[in-house]
Amino acid sequence: MNDWSADRPATDDDQLDPRLLRSRKRLLDAATHLLSTSGVEAVTVEAVTRMSKVARATLYRHFGGTAQLLAASFERLLPRVEVSTASGSVRDQLIALLTAQADLIDQAPLNITTLAWLSIGSVGGSDPADSAAITSLRSRVIEEYRQPFDRILTQPDVRAQLGNVDTTFAIVQLLGPVVFARLTGLCTVDHDGCVQLVDDFLAARKQGGEPIPAESSHGLNRPGAGGSR
Repeated sequence: MNDWSADRPATDDDQLDPRLLRSRKRLLDAATHLLSTSGVEAVTVEAVTRMSKVARATLYRHFGGTAQLLAASFERLLPRVEVSTASGSVRDQLIALLTAQADLIDQAPLNITTLAWLSIGSVGGSDPADSAAITSLRSRVIEEYRQPFDRILTQPDVRAQLGNVDTTFAIVQLLGPVVFARLTGLCTVDHDGCVQLVDDFLAARKQGGEPIPAESSHGLNRPGAGGSR
């Protein structure tokens, strides 16, 4: 393949070319292997092209650079957050969901690595394609985590109890301490810790008087809402 292809972004027709589909898969296979076995620092253009036996020009044609390659690798390896099917009170449902997500964060090192990388992934660099790849991955992660919370907190009977809950801020209140504990290594939030977090959240809702409006002024941006996170 000629070197000029490194400067030309892949088109829809490119993505239908079996040869390019195979080379992209080989690049991602190599990058995800390096990421899962040796961490973010191991995913370099040199290492990926050497392992995949795909030319550097072809890598740049598919991904543009390391940031886009990492974002695609994280997205491929990101474990799916299962939607809770627990029944019972809102307390029981939230405890079951938070415990499941805490277990996932604790048992899947790559999951917490993804969150850590995303927290600094937009620092430095001005390539719009890099920003788009990082934004896409961030949106996928947020959607995976928020979907089960939305399912619980938007139920009519739950709204009757708690008001029109700002789901974004609820996720921060409930899952934020779990992520912080894991990132810092301060502790592991087990089932009892999840119970305490849920009880504190529900107690604050009951003591708060007026329900927190769905579009509150917490300064938290939702995917697609624009602005920085």
